[in-house]
Amino acid sequence: RPSAPAGRGPENHPAPDARDTTASLENLLNETRSFPPSPEFAAQANAQPELYEEARADRLAFWARQANDLVTWQTPFTETLDWSQAPVARWFADGTLNAAYNAVDRHVEAGLGDRVAIHFEGEPGDTRTVTYAELQRDVSRAANALAALGVETGDRVVIYLPMVVEAVVAMLACARIGAPHSVVFGGFSADALRSRIADAEAKLVITADGGYRRGAASALKPAVDEALAPKDGAEPTTVEHVLVVRRTGQDTAWTEGRDVWWHDALEAADTTHTPVWVEAEHPLFILYTSGTTGKPKGILHTTGGYLTQAAYTHRNVFDLKADTDVYWCTADIGWVTGHSYVVYGPLLNGATQVIYEGTPDSPHQGRWWEIVEKYRVSILYTAPTAIRACMKWGEEIPAKFDLSSLRVLGSVGEPSNPEAWTGYRRVIGGDRTPIVDTWWQTETGAIMISPLPGVTAAKPGSAQVPLPGIVADVVDDEARSVPNGGGGYLVLSEPWPSMLRGIWGDLERFKDTYWSRFPGIYFAGDGAKKDEDGDIWLLGRVDDVMNVSGHRLSTTEIESALVSHEIVAEAAVVGASDDLTGQAVVAFVILRGEHAGRASDADGAAAVQTELRNHVAKEIGPIAKPKRILVVPELPKTRSGKIMRRLLRDVAENRTVGDATTLADSSVMELISAGLQKPSSSDD
Repeated sequence: RPSAPAGRGPENHPAPDARDTTASLENLLNETRSFPPSPEFAAQANAQPELYEEARADRLAFWARQANDLVTWQTPFTETLDWSQAPVARWFADGTLNAAYNAVDRHVEAGLGDRVAIHFEGEPGDTRTVTYAELQRDVSRAANALAALGVETGDRVVIYLPMVVEAVVAMLACARIGAPHSVVFGGFSADALRSRIADAEAKLVITADGGYRRGAASALKPAVDEALAPKDGAEPTTVEHVLVVRRTGQDTAWTEGRDVWWHDALEAADTTHTPVWVEAEHPLFILYTSGTTGKPKGILHTTGGYLTQAAYTHRNVFDLKADTDVYWCTADIGWVTGHSYVVYGPLLNGATQVIYEGTPDSPHQGRWWEIVEKYRVSILYTAPTAIRACMKWGEEIPAKFDLSSLRVLGSVGEPSNPEAWTGYRRVIGGDRTPIVDTWWQTETGAIMISPLPGVTAAKPGSAQVPLPGIVADVVDDEARSVPNGGGGYLVLSEPWPSMLRGIWGDLERFKDTYWSRFPGIYFAGDGAKKDEDGDIWLLGRVDDVMNVSGHRLSTTEIESALVSHEIVAEAAVVGASDDLTGQAVVAFVILRGEHAGRASDADGAAAVQTELRNHVAKEIGPIAKPKRILVVPELPKTRSGKIMRRLLRDVAENRTVGDATTLADSSVMELISAGLQKPSSSDD
């Protein structure tokens, strides 16, 4: 679950205390079913229990083997890890390689050029199938086109594209010439784009005229034009050219001498290109974290270690069989999940994958399941938010489609409550598929904590154990490991190959943000708890752990309790300042379709709120009863499906709602704010 780094110091948000969360979480753990792997699956699984033993015996030798087995090196490395400049790591530093060669060329050279790399589905219904040989040709052309526009090794390129094949080609073309790419999610505003362009000092921007979303064409190029326009008091940008993909055919403003059509540039380019071999620590990409105030943080990832862990985790966590599986990660490339598990991980492993431009409910609410059926998708990796939305729409929708091809399901982006987990497995996985509930971050670069299918007996709602080669723990305020049953801070105590190498241009900020809370230990910014088996349960960001009358409560925990009620489809909980209790629990809930009418008037809304408050009290305890519950038609979500809780906190604390420009539908906030006029139960 990639999450934003700790922006506010943890000193203001103490770690969850086991005694405060015991009543609720212990009940949950005691009632949780364990789902062991079937003997048939376990026998054929890529990962075996011995993997943990190998990593424990010699962690560096383990990672060296992964690097040699999964990555092709032009110059073999002789040193696995240099940690002498901690916290900046150097993995496989004296080796040389190229990311695009590893993702594409070597598969063609191995005789797999005719294997499908990408099945593309556009929201309007257009399709495209791209083989590895075709991908090699397009990436080579794009690399030559970038070079013709003056991009050299080390120059930064900003990519601002919809979820189309050209986005993958653009990333790989940058990697092919050693130009670090910085992908900016297409939902970000012109100002956000400008700040990222300026911080990276980008030489070129790759964008599109627009993309499709919810049945309509939306423009992208105007945001680029605005971001690059002269601005009073601001330094001019370093961008020399804008390369524009024609996607929608809409009218597009043009700056002669700067703007170039993608198709024109590629048609003029040679179909062959020799990759630039770079050192393992050469920067591969910069990805800016969103949702924080002030200057965005450019998370820097380098090449060799990142590729090693992306390939290793993709192969083992999803049990990929490259010659038979069809893999689909629903993430946008604007987020780290799209980098690691749409572009680099799958392509390094020679996978066949689906890429979809659009939303799960356009043109109908069965669109995802239609795609699963069409391509016989066998591995699906998506967010709990999306699964809860599909559950809200009704189980009868996925039931219309043949989902029997699915054999592994994955979860990413946020803590998964047990109800969503079990619904995912039952409705989508037919009660037979393992679920890998993964924890990781933009900063970690790849999955860190997850069950291994075929090895782990999975527990609904738990990320469970660090992967082989990863050393993670839950510690208290003094960095002492908490006992089983205890709660605290999630930390990573040993370096890992795909770890961030810094914040672009700001080494001190990197040290202060991630390494100052516990010297020598990476602080992930998340609260967590160990169950009696020592398995890890994520409690959300530290600032999402509320302190109510001295009791620390997890927002995730209360959300799980609310969603367990038969009338609730989705819930989001925030802590609001309260003069009496310090913080008060405020919940926003969406009712299931057949119950939505119950809150249509004041009396009905009050009755629903009382019923749900009592339900939370029963599930967790009276201290966790929300002071206020608002029944809302929707929750504020970004286009990637993440709930923007800071906006809900603004509503709960009666503040002016902050920037909502990255929401998929900004009008949602008006509807939520209107809910404040409804009566709420807050008598106790």
